[in-house]
Amino acid sequence: MAENKNPENQFSIQKLYIKDASFESPSTPTVFNEKWAPEIELNLNNTSKKVSDGQFEVVLSVTATVKNETKTAFLVEVHQAGIFQIEGFNEDDTKYILGSQCMNILFPFAREAISDLSNRGGFPPLLLNPVNFDALYAQAVQQNSTKDEVKH
Repeated sequence: MAENKNPENQFSIQKLYIKDASFESPSTPTVFNEKWAPEIELNLNNTSKKVSDGQFEVVLSVTATVKNETKTAFLVEVHQAGIFQIEGFNEDDTKYILGSQCMNILFPFAREAISDLSNRGGFPPLLLNPVNFDALYAQAVQQNSTKDEVKH
């Protein structure tokens, strides 16, 4: 009987934490007296780095800028992080897990922190819509392969 020399695939959460969070409200207190008709600009970014064999730190950065008319009512930014154990996967699968699956795990925590910070700032809770990280990851892979094709 042949021995399986590949380690068993393993994906687990080791730790979840906020790496950074900020809230700014440059238009207070006058913004509280205006009609509330917010426009929201949302930016998402993610990074990952290997911290040891099979362990990766993954950071989802969410920045929401909320404007009321032309003034910035508030800006909230959260860097939600996690340490994940990822072993036994090939390189493409590991990239997918880091770029999509970890984001799906981190996003609800970032969403909750943003809602809480906006509420503590005197505004209605900012409830972010769900994000399809699988689609965003596929789009990023497609854009990178297109860039590679142009370079050749």
